[in-house]
Amino acid sequence: MVSSDAPSSGVPLVVGKISVPPRRAGTVSRRRLTDVLGEGTPLVVVVASAGWGKTTLLTDWAHTVAGEGGTAVAWLTLDEADDEPSRFWTYLVSAIRMADGTLGEAALAALRVPEVDPLEVAVPALLNDLATRPGRLAVVVDDLHVIRDRWIHEGLEFLLAYLPPGARLILAGRSDPPLPLARLRARGELTEIRAADLRFTADEARPLVAAVSRRGPQRNELPEDVVEEVVTRTEGWAAGLKLVALALRGAPGRPPDPAGPVDDDRHVVDYLTAEVIEGLAPEQRDFLLRTSVLDRLAGPLCDFMLERRDSVRILAELERADLFLVTLDTRRTWYRYHRLFREALVRELRATRASEEPALLRRAASWHRSAGDREGAFRCLVAAGDPVAAGELLADSDDDFLARGALGTLLRLADALPPEVVRASPKLGIAIAAAAAFTGRLDRVAPMLDAVDSTLTDDSPPPAGWHSARAAAATLRTVYVNPGEDAAQTLGLARRAVALESDPTRQGWVISRVALGSVLSGMDHDDEAAQLLGDAVGRATAVDLPTFSRLQATGLLAVSKFKSGKVEEVRRLLRTALPEAARMEDALGVAAAPAIAYLRLAEGFLLHLDGDVPGARAVLARAADLAVATGHPSQSVRALTARAEAELAGGDRRAAAAALSEADEIMRAEPVLPGVAAALRSAQARIGRGAVALARRDGALVEQLTERELTILRALQGPLNRREIGAELYLSVNTIKGYTKSLYRKLDADSRPEAVRRGRQLGLI
Repeated sequence: MVSSDAPSSGVPLVVGKISVPPRRAGTVSRRRLTDVLGEGTPLVVVVASAGWGKTTLLTDWAHTVAGEGGTAVAWLTLDEADDEPSRFWTYLVSAIRMADGTLGEAALAALRVPEVDPLEVAVPALLNDLATRPGRLAVVVDDLHVIRDRWIHEGLEFLLAYLPPGARLILAGRSDPPLPLARLRARGELTEIRAADLRFTADEARPLVAAVSRRGPQRNELPEDVVEEVVTRTEGWAAGLKLVALALRGAPGRPPDPAGPVDDDRHVVDYLTAEVIEGLAPEQRDFLLRTSVLDRLAGPLCDFMLERRDSVRILAELERADLFLVTLDTRRTWYRYHRLFREALVRELRATRASEEPALLRRAASWHRSAGDREGAFRCLVAAGDPVAAGELLADSDDDFLARGALGTLLRLADALPPEVVRASPKLGIAIAAAAAFTGRLDRVAPMLDAVDSTLTDDSPPPAGWHSARAAAATLRTVYVNPGEDAAQTLGLARRAVALESDPTRQGWVISRVALGSVLSGMDHDDEAAQLLGDAVGRATAVDLPTFSRLQATGLLAVSKFKSGKVEEVRRLLRTALPEAARMEDALGVAAAPAIAYLRLAEGFLLHLDGDVPGARAVLARAADLAVATGHPSQSVRALTARAEAELAGGDRRAAAAALSEADEIMRAEPVLPGVAAALRSAQARIGRGAVALARRDGALVEQLTERELTILRALQGPLNRREIGAELYLSVNTIKGYTKSLYRKLDADSRPEAVRRGRQLGLI
């Protein structure tokens, strides 16, 4: 992995996950429930354990409203692999684009830049698109219970808080989503469908049991009392009804004792084994047992794994037989087994052919790898009990995950590896640390580098594009492990990385020098910084450095040259770089921030120097927004300080004070490099720390604050910085930033002190 900030081609999508599932033959329409789904609350939750018919109900409703027109339906089916913010939001935005192709383009562009947090750019961009869309849009998210990542839950709460009137969220899963349901319920903004509502009545059960059992009531093969007995004994549980109906196929007499809706699934699995699996034809039974090791099935995959050629035919037969096989796309290429059915199959496989499972999984891993699906190959190797091979695959795949915008997925996959496997492979540890750094999980960078430090040697295999593994690790520490906390130590580490990375034909040679140049510039050693950065930029094209990284290095060089008085050289640099930066910004918007923030800062410096104060104010305001979006403290404080200087020159002390207040807030939360801190203190001395107490504003709020915004406003009164407020509220700092932006807008405030003063004036706190 050589660079964090090149925009990727995007997470490869399984189209079936973002399409409304096909309506299954024999589906029973349940008007009493579809009418409830049609109610206009912003949030609908459909919550019940496995087998209650949640997906079937939502699928039927989605096809019904699509046929009626007036409501567009976006659909996302989740699985455990989606428990990562960038992947989750990429799928959700893509699902919305499937429903309406005019939505989500800017959000998807932002999601292709690993370093930009989804809540910083992508989710606000999506909300802006939704706000301009006429008509109604329902966004269905199925199997939400598989999501455990709190950043995703925070993002969903944020999305729901600012969802425009024409849009609705419908969330289905086996447990309540961690959202403020009680508050929404009290406000009448929540519709709920739970197990008690999903129970089949006798009238609803009759056509279901008749269709599955193939004992049609028209021939008096399914007496009324049999249906009522089945409903009573299953308590209207959809899966129980289907199990009994399967057992009734061709079997005379009364139905066998069905499994009821119990918390412990073992009874259900026993029933499936005894009444369904044991009664299958030998070929079907063999196929089902051996393919149960797979999360998802396709004909070519099953053929390769089982060394046969007729899997497509068998899958089609199983689907026609209604044997708990769920199709995942309209072309019927990919399938999965119902969870309880798969559990029964796996249990039977392990009881009768346990030795086959690892070999089957290894063959499946080979198929996935040859198909370019390294994630699927990794999961199969882990399931086969071969974490060493899985770790080797992951270490060799970091550039592939980067190119696909899936570094968060790499990080999540690595969690499945035993610590000793990671410690034994410095290359793997560096790849994981880089993935953590580039996706904003900075708390994981130092521990991962520490874990492999004892096994890292001069002979350790380096990451792709690097001459030295030690240099790659040192560069990561330089940039991402609190560079402002101990500037002298950071500087020494950066110099060591440059000394180790001695091959100028490698990208690592350029990247290590950019990292050292950044530290030197932040310590006001601008002449040395400019020399190093000039060397790096001069080699960037030769080593095929990604455009993002090249523009970032050029911006750093321009800032360093400006600070060291080489103004004409800065002009020459910008004449070449700014048109390319403008094209990138047009394509990506704020998501281009990591590449162009320094270039915009240098442009603003020149405009200010040339006396174009209005132009400088506009450009530096944009530079500050871009820098803050990157999340890098020193870069953010430097740009905000420059903006404050320009605002002061333009006579707007209020805007200047607001920029300084935001810079001070960032510096209190994160250490910054000493030169950056000194520039901020100097600006504060000139503008005045008390300048934030500005003109009083009267009048009431135009738009009411949400409960979450009020909570944050109360916290802003105290001494805690944004990171500490987030810790108190169990929210990430980027979530706090998102709510704070909305809070400031509603209060017509530009800074934290002004927001607090305005809140007190209005009696909110």
